[in-house]
Amino acid sequence: MLGYVIAREPGVTDDLMRAVATRLRADGVHVIGAVQVNLVTDPDTKCHMDLHILNGDDVVRISQNLGALSKGCRLDPDGLERAVGLVAAHVEAGGDILIVNKFGKQEADGRGFRPVIGEALAAGIPVLTAVGETNLPAFLEFAEDYAELLPNTAENVLNWANARMRDTAV
Repeated sequence: MLGYVIAREPGVTDDLMRAVATRLRADGVHVIGAVQVNLVTDPDTKCHMDLHILNGDDVVRISQNLGALSKGCRLDPDGLERAVGLVAAHVEAGGDILIVNKFGKQEADGRGFRPVIGEALAAGIPVLTAVGETNLPAFLEFAEDYAELLPNTAENVLNWANARMRDTAV
């Protein structure tokens, strides 16, 4: 009940997750979670990273400006935790599927959406996420036998999601 795609190129899986969430919602599925949208404001600066919460209109900025010469991680941990809190409230209320934009470094370290993913699985809610190759070992350790690698196409991911939701509805 934990499907994942491998994130090999920046932004590609963000687009995939948004497309899947949009399609499921259009089909009347109660989707909970968050998808990432990167906003490029200037070609000479790094993009802003926003999480769009799938229940309602909340958008949470999860990037911070560290300056033009910065080489460090731009993730704003406070922004991420705000988004996690919004999604966690929806998991408690229930849903058909949880989509988490990424199992990243925060999740690999036991923070971020990791507890929410566990809560959703415990509640019988299928979970879909993307994992970068550097965080794959931590993800597989966390996921144990629940993880199912999916091809990186919207149609395959949608087929998996619909099948898992049918399994949990029975």
